[in-house]
Amino acid sequence: VSQSAFAHLFSEFIQYTQARSSTASELERRLEEAGVGIGVRVLELVSLRDGKTRRETRMLGILQYINSNIWKALFGKSADALEKSVENEDEFMIWEAEPLVNQYISVPSTLPNLNCAAFVAGIIRGVLESAGFPATVQAHTVPNDNGGSRTVFLIKFAQEVLAREKILASA
Repeated sequence: VSQSAFAHLFSEFIQYTQARSSTASELERRLEEAGVGIGVRVLELVSLRDGKTRRETRMLGILQYINSNIWKALFGKSADALEKSVENEDEFMIWEAEPLVNQYISVPSTLPNLNCAAFVAGIIRGVLESAGFPATVQAHTVPNDNGGSRTVFLIKFAQEVLAREKILASA
């Protein structure tokens, strides 16, 4: 799909969802929920295209797959960075300087804290849950060194994933 067609469709989707939401957090929640279903399908599609017959069983493996293969299928390039949190062992971050979903959206003055990247956070959550890695994913905009901003997708895995990871590491 061309970028202009995507921008138009996504803008219409935002307007439709905004009409049914009263707050920015409710709108972001609805965007995330819409992204989850897409994430499930994207994982299936990209796995079939890659000829991948085995699923990832490790946290780092699935995150690298999202960072490279899934991101390339969705946005035409890899994500800018993948980092592990130094404070919490169950948190990872995917950095994106300028998410495509934020490029063509004018944030209304009534919703100044709106981050449309919540849609991408939902896609990431859908991919993770479909692959057997339950997690919460949030999109945050953080200031950049050069005065701009970038988006970080904060991924927090469920405790069951950490327990499985420890078992696999000891095997």
